[in-house]
Amino acid sequence: MDFALSVEQQRWHDAALKFARDELNDDVIARDDRAEFWRDGWTRCARFGLAGLPIPAEFGGQGVGLPETIAAMEGLGYGCADNGLIFGLNAALWTVAVPLLTYGTVEQKQRFLPGLCDGSLIGANAASEPGAGSDIFSMKATAERRGDHWILNGHKTWCTNAPTADLFSVYATADTSLGLMGITAFLVPRETPGFRVVREIPKMGLRTVPMGEVVLDDCRVPDNLRLGRQGRGAEVFSGSMEWERGAILASTLGTMRRQLERCVAHARSREQFGQPIGKFQSVSNRIVDMALRLETCRSLVYKIGWLKSLGRDATTEAAMAKLLVSECFVQNSLDAVRTFGASGYVCETGIERDLRDSVGSLIFSGTNDVQRMIVAKRMGL
Repeated sequence: MDFALSVEQQRWHDAALKFARDELNDDVIARDDRAEFWRDGWTRCARFGLAGLPIPAEFGGQGVGLPETIAAMEGLGYGCADNGLIFGLNAALWTVAVPLLTYGTVEQKQRFLPGLCDGSLIGANAASEPGAGSDIFSMKATAERRGDHWILNGHKTWCTNAPTADLFSVYATADTSLGLMGITAFLVPRETPGFRVVREIPKMGLRTVPMGEVVLDDCRVPDNLRLGRQGRGAEVFSGSMEWERGAILASTLGTMRRQLERCVAHARSREQFGQPIGKFQSVSNRIVDMALRLETCRSLVYKIGWLKSLGRDATTEAAMAKLLVSECFVQNSLDAVRTFGASGYVCETGIERDLRDSVGSLIFSGTNDVQRMIVAKRMGL
């Protein structure tokens, strides 16, 4: 098996890496400290093409496959130290743009996809609720059909991008007695009557991408903004999660690679007790483990791109990838802090920020406990 990137994958990887290094590292530490969203950075990414990589050119995207998208995202993560900006871009792509591409009508695609691709629109996903996080399909938000409109009521939380988003994918149930088959998906523009983002939620890491809560108060949504068939919202959501879990952490491969290289360089140059610290086995072993985790993660993430390019299901592999990459990201980030010592603990090097950002990966896109449940179920357990 050839593990080398294809010519097209390498082209996108290298281009994204150069773009990120040249344009996306402005004042990252200060923006993280202020928990400040960088709209200009988002626009730069969209202008380069990152916001619409797998979206066909006819709708404003780049029209590349998932393998090329994964390669570009790895290059982005390697070149850009702003994990929050990268996460926000991926959240909008995989939970709004791709479901719209997959399940939307031609009119919906023509109306919204060009804006999502060029950065004039920011997408956000409104699925989780205070009582429906891991148990997402026990949501209480309701959707009542009234003529050619739907009336949505409920409360959504932990919505990435919500305070700055223009378009939301919203899930609600028309009949709780039907369980999964009662849930329907909707596209809800921010200005829709009865739709409100009520607060921004402070958080431990990924501080440069905002998170918020949404209230639906007799929110009036026309039926032509229903996403997919009535009662098939669970299918829309699950489909978006397969794509998201498989690719949202592709940029993390680049981040982990950058961490590893910084640790190797530091271990070679930092001297204690008369020799470089890399000569101490406790340090070198730690860095070897970081390299091992990275290589294991890369193989699984790129396998998902290969499977999807063949039109095959990747539900199990996506859950495994999300589980493995997030766990390895946390451990590698902790090992990087330990390798750098005091300089890794202070803010000015940026090492500690990766650790704070990494913890969120254990939770978003379905907690790792949920990923284990998915894999176990697919194994017939």
